[in-house]
Amino acid sequence: MSFAINVMIVAAVAMVGFVIAKTFVRRRLRFVDAIYSPLAPLTVGLLMAVLAWPLAILPIITGTTAVIFGIGAGMGTASGVRALKRGTA
Repeated sequence: MSFAINVMIVAAVAMVGFVIAKTFVRRRLRFVDAIYSPLAPLTVGLLMAVLAWPLAILPIITGTTAVIFGIGAGMGTASGVRALKRGTA
């Protein structure tokens, strides 16, 4: 597979993970105190990477894609928590 296509897929997966996690935190976890823990973004990122890892057997999705999805989800969680703290949710 072409390197450029692989990079576009990884970037799209990272953005999807970020947006889904941020939206979920802002809408569903607003009143959950545990989301304000400093470990919440790390936990979400690791969990999403582990859950996406079995998809790495597909030809389009690689292990790097699963890890980047986890990083995007963790960063989206952190961004959602910051938005909740600022009151812009």
